[in-house]
Amino acid sequence: MRLPRLFKPRPVPVNTREILALERTRLANERTFMAYIRSSLYLLIGGIALLQLKDYPELHWVGYFSLIVCVIFMTIGVGRFLYLRQKLSKWKEILGKEVLEQQIDAEINADK
Repeated sequence: MRLPRLFKPRPVPVNTREILALERTRLANERTFMAYIRSSLYLLIGGIALLQLKDYPELHWVGYFSLIVCVIFMTIGVGRFLYLRQKLSKWKEILGKEVLEQQIDAEINADK
């Protein structure tokens, strides 16, 4: 007696570790990007607050410096995020083709 296709277990791809590693790396990339954004926003808020202090005009240069560093942090964060996302998508495409081939082979072998 053959079980209906619904109840048959699916074969696990051989490269499951690699797929999960890519997913962990993608999540770490997003976390790092959010950390860059958070740091950039803190610098922005701090810079604006220092520029608002009228009693201490000698601190205005620190406020301007903070705003410049804010822009630099944001630029680096976006650049790193996009660069790593592009590299990860290439690896995901390579592994996706391997998984698809394995699934096709498994379905052919299951039908025999």
